[in-house]
Amino acid sequence: MTTTGGAERQRLAEDAAGTVAWRRWGAYVSLRQWGTVREDYSADGNAWAHLPFDHARSRAYRWGEDGLAGICDRWQHLCLAVALWNGRDPILKERLFGLANEEGNHGEDVKEHWWPLDATPTHSLLVWRYRYPHAAFPYDRLREENRRRSRQEPEFELLDTGVLDGDRFTDVDVTWAKDGPEAIVGRITCTNRGPEPVTLHVLPTAWLRNTWSWGRDARHARPSLAVDDATGAVRVDHPTLGTRWVDVAGDHRWLTCDNETNVPLLYGAEPTTPYPTDGIGDHVISGAPTVNPDGTGTKAAVWIILTLPPGEPQSVHLRLDDHRPGAPLEPDAVDAVIATRTAEADAWHASLVPEGTDAEAVLVHRRAVAGLIWTQQYYRYHVAEWLEGDPAQPPPPPGREHIRNGAWTHLGNTDIISMPDAWEYPWYAAWDLAFHCVAFAHVDPAFAKDQLILLCREWYMHPSGQLPAYEWAFDDVNPPVHAWAALEVFRRDAAATGAPDFEFLERVFHKLLLNFTWWVNRKDAEGRNVFGGGFLGLDNIGLFDRSEELPGGGRLEQADGTSWMAAYSLHMLSIAVELAAHDPVYEDVATKFFEHYLAIARALSDLGLWDEEDGFFYDVLHLPGREAIPLKVRSVVGLLPLIAATVLEPELLAGLPDFDRRMQWFLRHRPELAGNVFGLARARHHGGGDRWLLSVLSPQRLRRVLARLLDPDEFLSAHGPRTLSAAHAAEPVRLDLDGVVHEVRYEPGDSPSPMFGGNSNWRGPIWFPLAVLLIDGLRTYDQFFGDALTVPHPTGSGEDRRLGAVADDLADRLVGLFLPDADGRRPLHADRPVLDADPHWRGMVTFPEYFHGDSGAGLGASHQTGWTALVATLIARGHPIVSRTPSA
Repeated sequence: MTTTGGAERQRLAEDAAGTVAWRRWGAYVSLRQWGTVREDYSADGNAWAHLPFDHARSRAYRWGEDGLAGICDRWQHLCLAVALWNGRDPILKERLFGLANEEGNHGEDVKEHWWPLDATPTHSLLVWRYRYPHAAFPYDRLREENRRRSRQEPEFELLDTGVLDGDRFTDVDVTWAKDGPEAIVGRITCTNRGPEPVTLHVLPTAWLRNTWSWGRDARHARPSLAVDDATGAVRVDHPTLGTRWVDVAGDHRWLTCDNETNVPLLYGAEPTTPYPTDGIGDHVISGAPTVNPDGTGTKAAVWIILTLPPGEPQSVHLRLDDHRPGAPLEPDAVDAVIATRTAEADAWHASLVPEGTDAEAVLVHRRAVAGLIWTQQYYRYHVAEWLEGDPAQPPPPPGREHIRNGAWTHLGNTDIISMPDAWEYPWYAAWDLAFHCVAFAHVDPAFAKDQLILLCREWYMHPSGQLPAYEWAFDDVNPPVHAWAALEVFRRDAAATGAPDFEFLERVFHKLLLNFTWWVNRKDAEGRNVFGGGFLGLDNIGLFDRSEELPGGGRLEQADGTSWMAAYSLHMLSIAVELAAHDPVYEDVATKFFEHYLAIARALSDLGLWDEEDGFFYDVLHLPGREAIPLKVRSVVGLLPLIAATVLEPELLAGLPDFDRRMQWFLRHRPELAGNVFGLARARHHGGGDRWLLSVLSPQRLRRVLARLLDPDEFLSAHGPRTLSAAHAAEPVRLDLDGVVHEVRYEPGDSPSPMFGGNSNWRGPIWFPLAVLLIDGLRTYDQFFGDALTVPHPTGSGEDRRLGAVADDLADRLVGLFLPDADGRRPLHADRPVLDADPHWRGMVTFPEYFHGDSGAGLGASHQTGWTALVATLIARGHPIVSRTPSA
């Protein structure tokens, strides 16, 4: 791994110093704005139905914009994206199509094919591919077949319809490259992969986000755009953004309309304009008189018709600039800028991976990083305004504050945020974002730090100290991984730069003190240091929905909630220790978290969550007037205690004499808590000294839990750790409560349960975020024990390995999901052989939400690059990555 990266690192430095605003423009346009909570003004909270896909083309959005390969400024005043028409579809292809939650047999799901191919942190280069069928897009068939299928059947995908058979599709590659902080060139390259010539309508589109229809923007003049006859370009005038010019090479026809809702079509009311937002599409497809003959409005597209012979790419070139064009745009000039930015991107990407990394792993790393950057999104949502409604619009129905987010009126977000998935989850989620930041740490540490601070700011964090979970229910509780992420980002940034950013760490730490206090006050029901928390992001992992009222009015003590809090205590302790080396004041706070940790660790070990007979941790259900019921589901819930461990080295303690003295006093005078601290002499360490392992697991219990984790008949699959023991396939767990039988069975693939919408499954599949946490836990134990502790790996193999080697093997299994095997097949594509067999599909890697617990096939959201991009972190760490096949 090098530390060069040349021009891109220089741009990052200039942006960080505030001398050049390289991040002002970027790929900040979502892939889906319809069907989101922000756009939902319904009486029942059914966001999917209030603004469905069929309305999206005719609606002016209230809070944001969507489009194909879209870019915009940091405040999303002006957007550019690509629209297409194959001459057969009933509508323009302006946005990706997918199923609403009730339409899919496994919840909401996008039904298109696209790939972020490349990106750099300053968005100086962005490359995105869309695969457009030659035949009419099968919208109705996809809906009808998926609605018909049961949860026991697979989803019906675009590939299953046959419209892509025989490679009858056009690949549309959209490239954006910066020629300066305010100048962006674009190239749209269309390649017909089929056997016959086809016609494709390409419509590069510029539009202004509608800020004027809501009665809240009276301070500013209405923005506008107009075709300039002298230059043939479109001039955009915005009261905040200023003047911008959009120019397209060649002599083409511009179409303009207004980014206003087609009120007569959707609501049967009087029109607000004869040229609504769907006017360009209606004109192209049917010749309707719905574009402004004067060439003015707030939305414009240049209409280009290409005839594409098989295999011969054709390109459209364009430019966005803050200067009026002085001469016709030359394609060669655009190509030259793109070539320069591409060479710089090559150098920057090469600086991120160790030298000698397998070529396929390098490809996976680059695509994962591209996906991370392409899912940065402008996100605007002011809850108070959303609940109240807008002065110029009909008032929303009463009682909306009781449907969702009524307690979050302080929340006002207008930021660029990393999204889990720009289509399926085009909204931030607290714990997702933490994992994204860890993935960003070696790519763009400045952005990672800003994101972690952002979520703790007063317009995000609740006054109570709670972090917002996600827009469907900010009140839900995600696992507290923010401190872990902050520590990871801090350490990786310090290792790369040699300059620890203590200001960042302090800012996050102070706000997380509030959040930690919220957890202690709100989620420890009995004050016993045993924590609940609800579903904690694990959706259907339990016997029943842990976010709802429990059967029989019961109370649940959660092994995962308590483990998360033990780990949270240790991460806060570690941050305090880092800061204490910089400022001794933090030694006091370090002691506080040391005590918190020991109390929680004791509760986790001694108050009923540990089952000595099974050698595993379980949730415990308490029902009024009955004995406690251990819920003996062997799931990742019982593995999470592995992550609650840290090592205190003697050289660290030597620099913190006050903390060391207090720790020693505490261990002497509170021996009942000291069982979770293991000492090991280090006589050869500069004259001696003790190092300490803080762990909720004794070596004996550690071995027992690892025996489960590393057992192929339980958690260990060929592709990483499962979330539920495979033993529960033959031995499902059942619990009869008052005549109602609750059951958990090993289900390695799609969710068989409608719990949490049915669009994700924690009853067997492999999930990257928790797998990475478990790997980090194993590395912590290996740091302490080294060769002194080995375990059979796999269980029953007779081959003992130290825990660092086990961690490496698990990481290799995760990375291996994306790498071709000896037959050239990626486990990720196990259920779609064509994706590795056809040369036009081979290498088109996606980053799914989770993976089949047996085959490794990708499942859930197909582009949840956010936390699945942790694969890039594993590759960048440089542990052994074995090439499984010669690179094609």
